[in-house]
Amino acid sequence: MEILSKAVPITMLAFVVSSMLAVGLSLTVGQILVPLRNIKLISQALLANFVLMPLAAYGIARLLRLDQPLGVALLLLGTAAGAPFLPLLARISKGNLAFAVGLMVLLMVVTVGYMPLVLPLLLEGVSVDPLKIARSLVFLMMIPLAIGLLVKARLSIAAARMQPWLNRISTLSLTLLIALLLITNIQNVLNLFGTRGILASILFIIAGSGMGWVLGGPGHDTKRVMALGTAQRNIAASLVVGGQNFNDPKVIVMVVVVAIVGLLLLMPLARFMAKNLQRVDALSSMR
Repeated sequence: MEILSKAVPITMLAFVVSSMLAVGLSLTVGQILVPLRNIKLISQALLANFVLMPLAAYGIARLLRLDQPLGVALLLLGTAAGAPFLPLLARISKGNLAFAVGLMVLLMVVTVGYMPLVLPLLLEGVSVDPLKIARSLVFLMMIPLAIGLLVKARLSIAAARMQPWLNRISTLSLTLLIALLLITNIQNVLNLFGTRGILASILFIIAGSGMGWVLGGPGHDTKRVMALGTAQRNIAASLVVGGQNFNDPKVIVMVVVVAIVGLLLLMPLARFMAKNLQRVDALSSMR
């Protein structure tokens, strides 16, 4: 089990770096920036991720009367947006990939400034080091994305050849990551039974998906991205803040459990969205 635990961060690193490189190789900077010019849509994304999700976390914790460490973890996740899984989920769901990448970057940047300002007001005694959050996000996500974009701009033929292989690596590493997280955290997951932590995780993910869909604008390609992006929280930032400020291991356990539940729910949801789109296209072509 110890060997498998050591494999988790390696697999996570492989997934994040390969997926960010693959995304960079498939897009241009202009394609990423265009969707971000839609001020109304971006305002709704910020509302969903930094106002409604913290409120949902607080409401679910109160409704289910969660133990304090579990409620704290949910609140950490509610304030942390910009997950590295979003571009892959967007690709699987056939959502707007350029919007997904632009939204992910925007949410990550806002999270770095938002958590240090808001969490000390919500949780007494919490201090947040924005540099620690920013460091992991920049080195693991922003730099690989920038390298991919640079290769795409300068060596488009090489980028086209490399991208399918990186997509395969990211998909395989994510599958392996989910399996490793389940195996290495099975006891932690079982320990949450009877605490309503699992139910809270499911309700939290459903709330995020619903709010993201409603606020995702008129286009179904952006609705899919917003539904998946609002539900999938920034686990890395939550773990950094949780590890910094709380001695109770249940805080970190709950963050990990929400990550597992999120992936188990959102991967099938992304595939369902893609299949539903195919049905709509098929019906449209028959008319």
